[in-house]
Formats: sequence, C-alpha cells, structure tokens
Amino acid sequence: MQRIEIHKLRQGDNLILGFSIGGGIDQDPTQNPFSEDKTDKGIYVTRVTEGGPAEVAGLQIGDKIMQVNGWDMTMVTHDQARKRLTKRNEEVVRLLVTRQSLQKAVQQSMMS
Repeated sequence: MQRIEIHKLRQGDNLILGFSIGGGIDQDPTQNPFSEDKTDKGIYVTRVTEGGPAEVAGLQIGDKIMQVNGWDMTMVTHDQARKRLTKRNEEVVRLLVTRQSLQKAVQQSMMS
C-alpha cells in the first residue's frame, strides 16, 4: 500500500487532478487491462496527465485506488468513484493505492 497526496490544480472554476480512472462494481472486469484475474472490479488509474498534479504526486497508470480521503473504494460504482475524487470543496485528495509492481516485489521477496 502506498499513500499519495494530490493537490488539485485550479483552472478557472475547475479543480484538476490530472488522471482518469476505470473499473467499478458496475463495469465489466474482463475489459480492465489491469485486472490480473479479470474478476477484479476495483478502481484503477487508466491515464495520468504528463506534468499534472497526479504525476507530480507519484500516481502511476495501473495503480488500484483503495481509499480516497478515508472513503473505501473497493466496492463502488464508476460514477461513485468519480464523484468522490472530484468533490468541489476538496482541494487535496489523499489516496491509498496498491501497485502491481509493489505486490510482485513483495511476493518475490517472500518466496526467496
């Protein structure tokens, strides 16, 4: 697990995070390129804007979002996840993410 804090970028009336998500309990997990067993309905980062707030904070494509500002994101719809991330009154988004490369490194170190 990794904690990432993103400070939204203000553009006019909008607050920009600089990333896109995929997944959710209402989506087809077989279409998610980051779901290893094609049954995971979690929320994944599908795009990170170069030089944007998310990239600066260290978010990477393929990261699975477990929490947003303390809210559990493991059993939410795509729309619920989007709304949690884009709340107008929140200028800072604190994410708890898991990363495949981190999980693999841990598994490999446990095996050796």
